[in-house]
Amino acid sequence: MPSYEELSQENAELRRRMAEQERQIAALKRQVEDLKKRIEELQRRGKRQAAPFSKGEPSEDPKSPGRKAGEQYGQQATRARPERVDETIEVECPQFCEHCQGKVVPEGQASQYQVDLPEIRPQTTEFILHYGKCSQCGREVVGRHPRQTSQAFRVGNVQLGPRVLTFAAWLNKVGGLSYGKVAALLKEQAGLEVSRSALCRALLRMSEKLEPLYEELKAKIQSSPVVYPDETGWREGGHSVWLWVFTNRSETVYSIQPGRGYAEASTILGEGYAGVLVADGWAPYQKFEEATQQTCLAHLLRRCNEMLEQATGGAVFFPRAVKEILQSALEVRDQRDAGQISGEALEKAKQELESQMDRRLSGQLTNPDNQRLARHLMVHQDQLFLFLEREDVEATNWPAEQGIRPAVINRKTSGGTRTAEGSQAQAILMSVLRTFQQHRLRPLEILPRLLRAPESLKLDTILPAPQPP
Repeated sequence: MPSYEELSQENAELRRRMAEQERQIAALKRQVEDLKKRIEELQRRGKRQAAPFSKGEPSEDPKSPGRKAGEQYGQQATRARPERVDETIEVECPQFCEHCQGKVVPEGQASQYQVDLPEIRPQTTEFILHYGKCSQCGREVVGRHPRQTSQAFRVGNVQLGPRVLTFAAWLNKVGGLSYGKVAALLKEQAGLEVSRSALCRALLRMSEKLEPLYEELKAKIQSSPVVYPDETGWREGGHSVWLWVFTNRSETVYSIQPGRGYAEASTILGEGYAGVLVADGWAPYQKFEEATQQTCLAHLLRRCNEMLEQATGGAVFFPRAVKEILQSALEVRDQRDAGQISGEALEKAKQELESQMDRRLSGQLTNPDNQRLARHLMVHQDQLFLFLEREDVEATNWPAEQGIRPAVINRKTSGGTRTAEGSQAQAILMSVLRTFQQHRLRPLEILPRLLRAPESLKLDTILPAPQPP
């Protein structure tokens, strides 16, 4: 039988081994948590707009590109016949067949239309400016023509016209071309020599001219009954900042701010915003105490799908149940929009969805990922189904997602902005151009008129009148 000393030594050795195993288990748990975070980050990175073309490995047996031949081709379509024809050319029928040299017998005629761009040539206008001096205050007075954008005639007497500036702004802010590529395109297509720095300075001046419109857009967003906000990373002078977007069905406002918190959001929305915010669950939006919230269901569904990809055993039941409830809510919305459900039946369906979610959140959860999702849903539980009550509220914040995309393209091509003035110009020009796009207006026609106007025009004189509901 072992002695007391031997048993004591064995006990001490077992305790030592147990302590070592506990340290190893703790280290492994930390490693697992770290790996989980890395996996989540990689999954999010693959879905971010910073890499919109990354969809994983390509298929080993992809479908052939283009339309299928035969009956699978689908409906055949062609361009509509042009309303205006600028030039007509008669093309005579050949007298002899080009294959067998047989005599050709004419049978009829048909029309073919070719739509092309004319040769682009710069048009230079010389303004002979007559000026004088006021006999009372002594200030210099210079004449102004309606087609001028500036009365400068000493420094800067050779200027780029409003159409060139508008074209450059559209290519840069909407098309995503860098200043260098815009300059190269102007030289190649129009023979117009212009430097990148000249374009940059010109767009800065354009943004100053359009700043009153930008302030009007901010006021419209602040009074909008529904706003869809979002934010993405930006670079200013090599430092990380944030580009915000606030949009609705009619206007869009961009803003480049140093942070991603409530203070930055309230500079655009205003602290007392009392409309509906349809956001992705980012905590600072919850600080708008007077606002009504609708959380984005698309973000929740993506989160459920990501959890189901990793979950095993009983851990799959909670995200699967949440996903089914959210998808059922979207189906109810589709039925409402199709006129298949309304009134008392719609309200009853909404109450049933709320009851189902309440029962799921009141259950006992042991999986940490499920617990985190449940805590998030509890915070936003009253913000899940507002879109079923109001037809003017979307179930997701897709308008903001779409509004962010042009900014992401600009970030890819330019890497951001260098100065705070450049960031302000970026926000102003993108806001005005995006709002014009929402109204299906042609900025290449409207912006030259704005640049030529001695004083800033009001939005109401530019945008079409809102249609009655």
